[in-house]
Amino acid sequence: RNRWLYTIDLLLPLALALLTLLSEAQVRMDKARSEEESEAGLFRRVKRGWVWNQFFVLEEYTGLEPLYIGKLHSDMDLGDGSIKYILSGDGAGTTFTIDDSTGDIHAIKRLDREVKAQYLLRAQAWNRQTDRPLEPESEFIVKIQDINDNEPKFLDGPYQATIPEMSTIGTEVIRLTATDADDPTYGNSARVVYSILQGQPYFSVEPKTGVVRVSLAGMDREVRENYSIIIQAKDMGGQLGGLAGTTVVNITLSDVNDNPPMFDQKLYQMSVLESALVGSVVGRIRAKDRDIGINAEMRYSIIDGDGRDTFDISTDHTNLFGIITIKKPLNFESKASYTLKIEGANTHLDHRFLDKGPFSHVTIVHVSVEDIDEPPEFSSAAYYIEVSEEAEIGTVFKTVSARDPDASNNSIRYSIEMTTDLGKYFYIDITSGALMTVLALDREELSWHNITVLAMEMNNPSMIGNVSVAVKILDVNDNPPLLTQYFEAFVCESAKAGQLIQTVTAIDPDDPLGGQHFYYSLAPEAANNPNFTLRDNQDNTAWILTRRGGWSQQDQSVYYLPIFISDGELPVQTSTSTLTIRVCSCDVEGNVMSCNAEAYHLPASLSRGALIAILACIFVMLVMILLMLSLRSHRKKPYLHDEEDNVHENIVRYDDEGGGEEDTEAFDIAAMWNPHEAHLVGKQRQDMLPEIESLSRYVPLACVGWPGSVCVGGDSNVQGYVLSKLLEADLDPCAPPYDSLQTYAYEGEGSVAESLSSLQSGCSNTDHEYDYLNDWGPRFKKLAEMYGVLETNNPPMW
Repeated sequence: RNRWLYTIDLLLPLALALLTLLSEAQVRMDKARSEEESEAGLFRRVKRGWVWNQFFVLEEYTGLEPLYIGKLHSDMDLGDGSIKYILSGDGAGTTFTIDDSTGDIHAIKRLDREVKAQYLLRAQAWNRQTDRPLEPESEFIVKIQDINDNEPKFLDGPYQATIPEMSTIGTEVIRLTATDADDPTYGNSARVVYSILQGQPYFSVEPKTGVVRVSLAGMDREVRENYSIIIQAKDMGGQLGGLAGTTVVNITLSDVNDNPPMFDQKLYQMSVLESALVGSVVGRIRAKDRDIGINAEMRYSIIDGDGRDTFDISTDHTNLFGIITIKKPLNFESKASYTLKIEGANTHLDHRFLDKGPFSHVTIVHVSVEDIDEPPEFSSAAYYIEVSEEAEIGTVFKTVSARDPDASNNSIRYSIEMTTDLGKYFYIDITSGALMTVLALDREELSWHNITVLAMEMNNPSMIGNVSVAVKILDVNDNPPLLTQYFEAFVCESAKAGQLIQTVTAIDPDDPLGGQHFYYSLAPEAANNPNFTLRDNQDNTAWILTRRGGWSQQDQSVYYLPIFISDGELPVQTSTSTLTIRVCSCDVEGNVMSCNAEAYHLPASLSRGALIAILACIFVMLVMILLMLSLRSHRKKPYLHDEEDNVHENIVRYDDEGGGEEDTEAFDIAAMWNPHEAHLVGKQRQDMLPEIESLSRYVPLACVGWPGSVCVGGDSNVQGYVLSKLLEADLDPCAPPYDSLQTYAYEGEGSVAESLSSLQSGCSNTDHEYDYLNDWGPRFKKLAEMYGVLETNNPPMW
């Protein structure tokens, strides 16, 4: 029966197409005849004997011969071959051909409706002899009829889907859609029906919509997490003979919090050293949960036990483990074990599954504290001590104590860490821990001492405890106040009585509790002086005022004013400082212009630019002087220098012919070595006078050949000649000094120059004058007193 139905489905389209073609051809032929009869007479119209609209042909023809589609025929065709049929349009010549004599149309290629559903063609009849058309061109359509040659396809497969575990029956998982390329308007070729081939009884699919749904309740992810099902889509409404396509759907069950947490053990044993620091980790525990992700995250807390105040618990970064840490220091001797009751609970609850709870669990943790050998511990974490700076050496100012915290309670030995007491100011008794001073303390030198005291166990020297001891040195008034700096003041010659000339201040290295307070007055020897007075301002400053006017540098240029200073603490400390006051000439505004001893102030009218110009000029002059001295030293250097030749043995004049051996007899060379024998010993030639004789300090300076000079003693010719040459060379800046040779080999008491040494100068009885020390100012006053040159009639100092 199904086969007959399929045959009818194939033949029915052909029959319909044939009836349509015949009916349309008949209608057009009747219409052509009526038009021909109405227009008969004036024109002769060629009748169109064939009219068509469309052809139908099935797709996917697989025969060996070309597929016959239809026939074109004109009433004017008498069968004698005079008419030629021409085909043009979509696929003409490539997909469709026409027999130009008979008008038969064939398809020469395999047709596929899913590629192209219809073709538009044009046909025309031509006269072969005239090569002209016999009638207008006509269009027709060739429609490709569909057959069921495409199976449904899932274009996006395979598919992934996720649903929560424990989903109820009917929960939609995914919606699938299969696509069929066949014509949905013709027959059942594109009518798709869905079915499930694999995945029962967990899932099902709706036949018409393709929606996959849960068909089994209570699917547990912890039992099975992944499912893979196969869905089929079949055309022809799912009937036999229809084409089918399949796809795979991978379904994953997501987790929900449907499992409570649980500890593996009811009791956990842990241990920790008593020396462990606060915050150290003791151990970790975990309440396991079959769920995953946020459904397995935990929160831990200590709900009971004697260690609630000593230990703490927190969750690690994964929110799965509980980390037990130390909250307070441990001491084995005080308590050796602790018990903790810890609860672990889920942080994210699902209210749909609260009936599966409770979602928390409790366990017991026993922590044992292990004993270790600990260093000694001091009775205080740090010590603060105050010691007076006048404390005597050997004074005990503090006793520190330490003990061994272990049960053995070993003996303790004390010491001071050397690096903290480099000055070795303190000493500690090795057994008692008494701290004492071994050097004098000075607050002004070092006001704080921070030392470290060590305590060591006798039986285990590696166990050493330490403590910081801060020693503050208390102040004692043991330093006198002094002027802030060395003051030098000035008073103008035009100053009036009562004029302020200087404000003085003092400093004291001591640090009294009530603050510094200084008292100023003039020294007793200067209290009644007629020149200056002092006013204490009661604010640690004092004014120096004039008592008179009419000051003059000529009368006295410098005054020395002793100032007496005392502090206000017990024991009272005092000092006397001297203020130097100079008498200076000033302008109308009181600015110093000049002082007798030393200019301490520049004139107000001298600007910075003028000062720079003066310094620049001085610098240029110094550079010029140094350049001239350098050039002069270069000119005085000899051109020839031979240390091996004795220039005193042979002096020859080169401007005339040499005399052989007679040149050496022209003078006695010994005269140049000893000037005292020059006039007693000598053998002179008669034909030539010597031109040069050795010079000494006994050559009269008056024998130089200047006009009006008189030569006394000695050989005037030789001496005058040599000295005149010497003068000529001195005046010639370009001539080298080769015309004068002098020896300085003789020095001592028997020489002409006598002794030049200063070693015997201390034996000299020559009196020296030291009066010039009085002109050097007050700084050299003491030196002048030592040499006894102070003026006896000096005016008063103040």
